[in-house]
Amino acid sequence: MKVLVLGAGAREHAIAKRLHDEGARVVGAPGNAGMGQCGEIRDVDLKNVASMVDLSKKEEVELVVVGPEAPLALGVADALREQSIAVFGPTQRAAQLESSKAFAKEFMKRHRVPTAPFCVFTQPEEAEAYVRQADRPLVIKADGLAAGKGVVVADDTAQALEAIDQLMRKRAFGDAGQSVVVEERLVGPEVSFHVISDGESFLPLAPAQDHKRALDGDRGPNTGGMGAYSPPPMVTQEIEQFILSQVVEPTIRGMASEGTPLSGALFVGLMLTDAGPRVLEYNVRFGDPECEVMLARLDNPLLPLLLAAAQGRLDATSVSYRAPAAMCVVLASEGYPGPYETGVPIRGLDSAAKLDGTEVFHAGTRREQAECVTAGGRVLAVTSVGENVDAAGERAYQAVEHIEFQGKSFRRDIGWQARTRQHSSKLARSEP
Repeated sequence: MKVLVLGAGAREHAIAKRLHDEGARVVGAPGNAGMGQCGEIRDVDLKNVASMVDLSKKEEVELVVVGPEAPLALGVADALREQSIAVFGPTQRAAQLESSKAFAKEFMKRHRVPTAPFCVFTQPEEAEAYVRQADRPLVIKADGLAAGKGVVVADDTAQALEAIDQLMRKRAFGDAGQSVVVEERLVGPEVSFHVISDGESFLPLAPAQDHKRALDGDRGPNTGGMGAYSPPPMVTQEIEQFILSQVVEPTIRGMASEGTPLSGALFVGLMLTDAGPRVLEYNVRFGDPECEVMLARLDNPLLPLLLAAAQGRLDATSVSYRAPAAMCVVLASEGYPGPYETGVPIRGLDSAAKLDGTEVFHAGTRREQAECVTAGGRVLAVTSVGENVDAAGERAYQAVEHIEFQGKSFRRDIGWQARTRQHSSKLARSEP
């Protein structure tokens, strides 16, 4: 089967490699230096729906897997289905769960999905007035897509007001800040929970924990993700059942009841508070770097799952795992998530990839003649498996030491909550 994987990050490289290893003919677009080792690379504009559809038709692919959120928000899945091309990814209307935080919060309110109390504002003056009178810690979120960076966890009123000014007046993330969601700040460990859905039924995948902050100790600015591991010990069987029954089921059922069934991946970001799990955000694609650790552990063939979801016939009821644990450490360019240089030569990729139980997935890379160089903020996602999180982490950090490029930046504490076993979340005893 010929499959087109849309995207250029480590998530897409992980998907492409897995499909290639399963025997699929893979086309990556626009791809990166690593994806070129899994199949053919084609140029495409991920902001142009017609360009993506034309490429799919030209390549005569039988399935399109959409990696990032932006093409889904533009309606690429709708356009592909109109051409009778199977696609793993939701419609534009269903993608509003991610593309509009206001839509997502109002949806959760309608369907009684547990989340933080919130208000939506379209005028900065009204948002600022609300913040000034609030007597509790707040989080300010740009309503639209902001590459995972349009969220400010405010420590005080001054920070909240500055966030509103940056998002709504100065438009730090463009039109994403036309409106903002202001919500109560929750306390607890964050976890990521994914399911594959055909719009009616769903298949849970392994939970994971991402590390968003740029620096060790969960300090510094938010990024697209500096690393992840699976499984997080705080997601007990009891908590997982709560997430499935009180979050996933009402979400899938609610989207279908509103005439916007969600086909593809549903990725729920949750805070495990003392009152129980609460939804921080929805995403309608695989997380990155969560995808890397989930696929590293997954024993089931991936292609049949993606195709079944795309064709509305998902009948698998469970997954199995070939590795008890996995960890991903992201290597970033110096300065990320702020300004950074590109075109920096990368050394040691081959020796790192030869280590047992390790894969090096490319994110911001490109080929310049025979050399692999940096081409983005997040450059590589070094992913290893092991008998437990400690073992997986030891392998991953060993591989990190094999790779060198000027300005290499990474967190040294990925998986710290699993390693120290410091978590205090517990399941809510009452219905939300």
